[in-house]
Amino acid sequence: MTDSRKGPVLIDLDDDMPAARPGEAEPVLDLPDMAGPTAMQQVMALGARKPSRLAGWFWSILGSLVTFVATLAAWDYVNGLFSRNPILGYIALILVILFVLVLTIIALKELAAFARLRRLDDIHKAATTAHATGDLKGARAVIARLEKLYANRPDTAWARDKMRDQGADIFDADGLLGHAELTLLAPLDQRAQREVEAAARQVATVTAVVPLALADVFTALTSNLRMIRRIAEVYGGRAGTLGSWRLTRTVLAHLVATGAVAVGDDLIHSVAGGGLLSKLSRRFGEGVINGALTARVGVAAIEVCRPLPFVATKRPSVTTLVQRALTGLFGTRE
Repeated sequence: MTDSRKGPVLIDLDDDMPAARPGEAEPVLDLPDMAGPTAMQQVMALGARKPSRLAGWFWSILGSLVTFVATLAAWDYVNGLFSRNPILGYIALILVILFVLVLTIIALKELAAFARLRRLDDIHKAATTAHATGDLKGARAVIARLEKLYANRPDTAWARDKMRDQGADIFDADGLLGHAELTLLAPLDQRAQREVEAAARQVATVTAVVPLALADVFTALTSNLRMIRRIAEVYGGRAGTLGSWRLTRTVLAHLVATGAVAVGDDLIHSVAGGGLLSKLSRRFGEGVINGALTARVGVAAIEVCRPLPFVATKRPSVTTLVQRALTGLFGTRE
């Protein structure tokens, strides 16, 4: 049996339910149509991936084999020159010795870079423990290590003198470490934030205006490596080539551990100004997102490289950094 009634179907609403009006509806954020992950998300996924133990053995054995074969080849080559012409043999021997000497200097510099990064991490852990336990003696030991860390930095001389003079009258662990933050690290924090803003601006610009394939990925990778290295230099942990790669992996692992790899809606709204992304092209939208993720990497690098945790001062806001970096880059909000 079928219903023979014709006409529109009416749905009764509750009397206490207010009538919805189209003008009062929430605006819909129209994000650019991105078929896949952005360049920064690819870089984060690549850098934060845990290394395979089998791959580590492979590269270690391969490096040892190549070094062994190269050493034997150089030895045979030098001996052959000695048998043919002693003068040529001595020249080749001197060149080999100079090459080995240069390699030794490079290795020592890399070890020194690892030692500087480890020193920053040790000071950070000691400061965290002193904050948690209220240990005044431990806090004074941290201050002494900070003075030693920046002893050869003329740009921190005034801050170190002020921290030493006023710190002698502070008998509270939190107050002493907070005074060090405000006096010594606040100017360094500003310099590190400027590095983050510059890197975010560069990544966003290249992503938006360069249409070449993989250009945005290459720019994101190189810009973030350079940014992390400069942030480490600001805080006294100048890293070498291998140290920079290890520091980058540490920063990206920190991002993954804190769940900051994905782009959050709150960050997009604050950066995009609600409806700005809907007015931009797909490339401009990706540029904004890549710049925002670069800023997140920068903030993580500051947290990793900073010798003291953020207690007396606030942790840098990713939204504020991105807004300062991208203001005027893609136009202003109407």
